[in-house]
This record gives sequence, C-alpha cells and structure tokens, in this order.
Amino acid sequence: MRLSILAFAAGVLALQIQGELPGLVLLSALALASVAGFFVARNGTAMPARSVVVLSCVVLGFVWAGGRAQIRLADHLPEAWEGQDVELVGVVAALPQRFAQGERFVFDVEQAVTPGAQIPHRISLSWYRSRSGAGEIAEDTGAGQARSVRPGERWRFTVRLKRPHGNANPQGFDFEAWLLERGIRATGSIRARSEAVRLDDFVWRPAYAVEALRDRLRERFVRALPDAPYTGVLTALAIGDQRSIPVAQWQVFSRTGVMHLVSISGLHVTMIAALCALAVGTLWRRSERLMLRLPAQKAAIAAGWAAAFFYASLAGFEVPAQRTLYMLSVLAVALWAGRNLGVVRTLLLALLVVLLIDPWAVLATGFWLSFGAVAILFYAGNSRLGPNEPRRWRGVLIQWGAAQWAVTVGGLPLLLLFFQQFSLVSPLANLVAVPVVTFVVTPLALIFAVIPWPPLLHLDHWVMVQLMALLDWLAAWPVWQQAAPPLWAVLLALVGVVWLLLPRGFPARWLGLCLLLPALFPPLPRPGMGEAWADVLDVGQGLAVVVRTARHALLYDTGPGYGGEADAGQRVVVPFLRTNGVAKLDALVVSHRDQDHSGGLVSVRAHAPVGRILASFAEAGGERCAAGQSWEWDGVRFTMLHPESDNYEKKTRTNAMSCVLRVESVGASLLLPADIEAANERALVARAAEALRADVLVVPHHGGKGSSTPEFVSVVAPEHAVFSAGYRNPFGHPRPEILARYGDSSIWRTDRDGAVRVVLGEGAEVTVWRAERRRYWQHR
Repeated sequence: MRLSILAFAAGVLALQIQGELPGLVLLSALALASVAGFFVARNGTAMPARSVVVLSCVVLGFVWAGGRAQIRLADHLPEAWEGQDVELVGVVAALPQRFAQGERFVFDVEQAVTPGAQIPHRISLSWYRSRSGAGEIAEDTGAGQARSVRPGERWRFTVRLKRPHGNANPQGFDFEAWLLERGIRATGSIRARSEAVRLDDFVWRPAYAVEALRDRLRERFVRALPDAPYTGVLTALAIGDQRSIPVAQWQVFSRTGVMHLVSISGLHVTMIAALCALAVGTLWRRSERLMLRLPAQKAAIAAGWAAAFFYASLAGFEVPAQRTLYMLSVLAVALWAGRNLGVVRTLLLALLVVLLIDPWAVLATGFWLSFGAVAILFYAGNSRLGPNEPRRWRGVLIQWGAAQWAVTVGGLPLLLLFFQQFSLVSPLANLVAVPVVTFVVTPLALIFAVIPWPPLLHLDHWVMVQLMALLDWLAAWPVWQQAAPPLWAVLLALVGVVWLLLPRGFPARWLGLCLLLPALFPPLPRPGMGEAWADVLDVGQGLAVVVRTARHALLYDTGPGYGGEADAGQRVVVPFLRTNGVAKLDALVVSHRDQDHSGGLVSVRAHAPVGRILASFAEAGGERCAAGQSWEWDGVRFTMLHPESDNYEKKTRTNAMSCVLRVESVGASLLLPADIEAANERALVARAAEALRADVLVVPHHGGKGSSTPEFVSVVAPEHAVFSAGYRNPFGHPRPEILARYGDSSIWRTDRDGAVRVVLGEGAEVTVWRAERRRYWQHR
C-alpha cells in the first residue's frame, strides 16, 4: 500500500507539470489501461504483478488529477467577456482583505444578470475607494477600519473581470496556480460609478457562517487592541488572517526562521487537538455513567478531532491546516477502531486524502515543507533516546533539541530550493519561540476568542512583545542567502540529510554533510567574456531589466509600486537577484521618477548593496545620468545616450528626462529607452542615429502612442522588440498602431510571455519564461 500511494502521488505530480492538459479521450483511455493493469496484476506472479500495480497507480494519479483539472478549467471566463461590464448577483464567500485603497474578497456568483454573460462560479473582486458615488466604501463601523461588505451577504454588483493572470518570472510566485487551487477562476473590480445593492444581510450556508464568525472575531481583536503593534499576529494565530501583519514583522519572522509559527500550521492544530483530548479524557474518567456509555479514550479521540476540525475551519481551512486535519482524521479513525497503523502508513494515508481532495496541493511550497517536516521528525525520532530517558527533564530537553536539529537540517534542501535562504539563528529562535507561541500565545488568543475579556488579550500581547524583543535582536544576525540550487543538488542534499540523521552509533554520519555541499554552493551559470544576459522581468505595468556580464550586474529601473507596502522591488526584483546569485549590484540606473519605473527603488536598496546609482532625479540618491557617460565591464560596453546635460536646466516632463542606455556585446546590442517621447526620439535620431541601431529594443513607454515614431523605429531597426506592459492594463499598452510599426521585428510581450531573457553574444537570442516553463493552466 505504501508504494502504491507514493506512485499515485507521482502521477498527480506528473500531471501538474504538464504544459498541455490531456483531453478527455486520452484520460479515459489511460483510466481503462489502469483498471486493466489492476486486473492483470491479480492473476500475475508476485514481482511482475507488484510492478504492474505500481505503474497502474501512477496512471491512476495522473488520470485523477487530469479529470479534476478538466472540470475546474471548464468553469472559466470566455475571452470575449474580459473587460466587459457585467451585472452579477452573488454572496461574499470569505473574509474580506482590507488594503489602503479599499478591500478585496471572494465572491460566489449565483446569477449573471447581464444577458448572455458566462461567468465562473467563484471570482475575486476588488472594491476601491471613491470620493463619491455608489461605489464608495462605507464609513467606519467602530472597529477602526472602513468596511463595505461582510461574509455571507448577498450583493448585486456591476463588475469588470479578467482571466486569472499573474507575473511570470523564474522562481517567482505562481499566482495563477494559487487561484486555480482555490477555485477562483476570474479576478476583477467593482465599477465605481455603478449601483451596488445589498440584497440580503446573510445567506445561510455552513461555510458562510464560519467566515462570518471569523469576521466578528477579527473586529473583536481590533477593538480590544486598536493601536497595538502585534494585534495582527494575535489575530492570525486565532483565525488565520495573516494579511494584517505588517511587512516589517514578516521580515523579522523570515530572518529568524519562525514564519511557520505565525500561520496556523500543523503544530497549532495538533496542539489544540491534544489539549482538548487531554481535557475531555480527564473529565470523562471522573464520570462512571459516561464511562459506561463510551470509553474515555474514544471520547478523547472524538473531542480532539472535533477541536482540530473547528480550529482548522476557524483558520479559513487553509491548506496547511487541511493537511493536518486529514492526518489527524486518519489517526483518529485508526485509534477508534483499535488499530495501530504506524506513523509511516498514517502519513501516507493523509497524503492520499490530501491529493484526492486537492490534487493541486503539490504546487504549494507548504505541501512539501509540512509533509517533509513531519516525515523528518518521524525518521529522526526513531530510538534516539533510551527507554527511560524521556521521563527525566534532561531527556525531555535532549529530545526537544534533537527535534529542532532534525527539522533545521532536514528542511535545509527545500528551503534552499524554494527560498534560496535560511536563517542561521533559526534553531535558537525556534527553541524559544515554539513553546512560547504554542503553549502561551496561541491558547490565550483562542481563549479570548471564546471569552472576550480584554485583560486576557493584553496579557497575550505583553508576552508577544517580550518574544519580539528577542526576535528583533536575533533578526540582526546574518542570513544565509545564495543562488537557487539545481534539482540534482537538492536531491543529493536530501540523501545527505537521511544519512546525517541516521541513529547514533552509525559510522561516518558526517559524510551526509558532504552531500549537502553542492546545494549550499551551487554551480552558478554566468555569461562568458564579451557576453551579456539581459532579463526583462515581468513586473506588470512598469519596467525592470537586470543586465549581467561575466563578473558584474546592473539593474535598469525597479518596477512599479503595487500599493500599500508592496512593490516590484520586493516581490520580483530582489527574489530574482537572490535566485540568480547576484549579491551586489555594481550599478543601478533609475531612468526617471515615475512610479512604474522607480516604485521598487527603496526595496532594492534595502536588500541589495549598490555600487553606483545613475538617475535623472535627485531623490534617487545618486549621480545624474547624462549623454556621453560610458564604461566597459568584461568586454561589454555600456553607453548613456540621453538626456543631455543641459536638459536638466529646462522644465520638461519626467518621461522626457528618461535615461537611455545602450548595451553592446561583442556582436549584438540592446537599447533601453525607458519612457522617452516623440520629441526625444527625433532629437536622438538627429544627433546619434548610429548609436541607436540595436538588435534588441525594449520598446519605449510600454508601446504607448506618444513614442515609437516611424523615424525612430526605422533607425533602430530592431530584430527583436520587447514590450514590458501589464496584462489588460488601463492604458491599452501596447497600442495596436505601435505594434504594427514593429511588424518587421519579432514581438515579445511580458504580459503574454512572462519574463524575457535576451542573450547578447555574437548575435542576439531571445527566450521567454512562459514558453520554457509552460503549464496547462496558463492563459485559461
């Protein structure tokens, strides 16, 4: 059975990395082949039959995941209805997410009022603040936050939708896969000038009732601690709402390796189930009548499971909590039936349940980290202590330390693969934070959720303040950061972890450390001398280009701000630099002050040392960019073509002051003109026509109609034209007439192709991320 479950999981994973989804005919044929395999195996000899069963389980997992994907993708938004005003009736299905400009929430569509509209059943809507009109966010309700909707309410909205779409960059977060797993098949916004009508105060459904309870509890926490710094953390531990935790606190948790403690993880769910089971079992044994009706052990099992189910539901039934609940369910059923399944079989049955319910779970980082952590604890916990040692305090401490060591070392390969960093102080931070958060902070937060007595929460917050003082101090210590290791190095490191955590007395366990070395110091691909790699990142409606030579790196623009504390520097540029092993920027060029080009500047400077800054505005904190500036790195020439020095003495538009940079390798060139306008293009054609000629052009102003004059396009004559623009952006970039002007060039678009890589050597080669890592859910 164990091998069969692993084979089924392998089939599910194989489906999720497909570039195209197999059709129903092929899936049906594979299903029949799988059934035939099981039938043949029944009449075969032992070894061949076992192989046939394993292969059939792989095929069955593939078919199961493919069938579920077919059903989910069938519920889609037709392309013809993108960007159209549609009137809908539906129910607010989840806890709204508040942000500076309004709020965002999941909406279950019950009816499309607009004739002929084909709308998915579950969508995500944003309701932005407006100064007047029916689309305005409601006034403060007393909880310290402006509100407009609550879970369970039925509303009629006029909305404008688009298909699921997210930025696509190497090692970047796959927003489209995240939406697919949650069944959200379109995103959009409520039209501000339309009439929004609340039709019912509450629509009864168990899921809506739970979300409404979470909403009331969140308000209770905010009322009790309106201005406290860690209200968001306590709220997250009680109801799983992590979105109110500030970015600065997330950075502290990340640098100290305790991020898992501020989300409702398996540890929290298991702890609540264990405490409830212990309490009910103890009280149950005091009643002879109850003992005669049901054994205390079974009563404790039922109570523990019920507590786990309630807490997981209260946490929004997020994927980590689901996995733990399924694992506890398998364990509860086995104990209730008086069977000992063993830890390995329990873990694998939980894995099977997870994949049957949610075959997209394998796409989530948390899936691998949580199952990996539990597997490591089970593996490392095999007879490390003597039979009587755990009963003494010394033994308990040794066991606790050994568990922390096992989780730290065992999780290292996956942390390097997914995040390219790990905290050096994580073992010490977790040694203190795990018991404090698990046995003090979380229980107090939950007690306050049941008994709204403010002193309880004030005490809880005081404990959190003391813990954060320690974490803030530990966060100042260095964090190991590196390039993303290749898959073979990660697999080798996992073998090293297994070897390293072998029982005491096993010879040469230190050899496991040697197997970790390729993952810790991965081979780093670099351009050769005279070559340059330029990555036009997919940052939405903005621009960010990373140019690398053999020993140097330059960042041209930092992408847009996304609102609130989020920007492209933090979400896209810095992770890309870390993934590719760029520890320092030798130069940073910020073409002009517009937010779609400079929005990530602060985040980039906070996370990456910068040698030289060139910009057209003083606030960037560097020197002015000016025509005539040039330098050479590793056989690659960089030349600034615009603006001229005397342009700074004139009052001009910010776009007109864009720094224009030419990058020239041994046999090809790239032109980065930012947002220059028609007048600037004509001036450049008049004074530097020869320098404008380029094999690759990042099209000025994202393909807006105020740039790319016919004369400019003719002089540059690019073989490749790259448009950096946001998907269905409100400006209509790139404009159709501008696209037509580049008819002789190969057209590449970040909104369609994701990140675009340009390799400049003897010639120019272009590859795009969405083609290199094609997945079946993209553009659907």
